[in-house]
Amino acid sequence: MLERVSTWPEEVQEEFVRSVADIENKHFGPYQLSDDERQAVRRGLGEMRDRRLADEAAVAAVFHRVRA
Repeated sequence: MLERVSTWPEEVQEEFVRSVADIENKHFGPYQLSDDERQAVRRGLGEMRDRRLADEAAVAAVFHRVRA
């Protein structure tokens, strides 16, 4: 397939390069947070700063529910 790419029209080759770059970034590049993920991280950091953390029993209960 890679050998055939050079025979494709230039705009199709450019699309191919963009697609391959997207795949490479997805698997090997830095992860890009979505807006929702970024907000969740900020919320979590704020809770940590305010020392609003779950105690050991609460964490154990969550793991118990997830594993059940």
